[in-house]
Amino acid sequence: MPQGLLNIGFGNFVAAARVTAIVNPASSPMRRLREDARAEKRLIDATQGRKTRSIIITDSNHVILSGIQAETLGARFEAQEEDHGS
Repeated sequence: MPQGLLNIGFGNFVAAARVTAIVNPASSPMRRLREDARAEKRLIDATQGRKTRSIIITDSNHVILSGIQAETLGARFEAQEEDHGS
């Protein structure tokens, strides 16, 4: 399990151990997930006004929007996991 914080872009970080999934926002189910989270006050917008390029889902069921590509965040997540010897 990764430790520490995952850089999700533009000076924003999320606890790496709390990340459940990093997904592409283009599909209809992901759009519904975003709208449901917004309606239930579980949405955190960390895009800094830029286009949403990935959605991060946490173990607390919060949905975080990021302006960084899902592939880039996945690579950062894996690199952090390797740095901590997991």
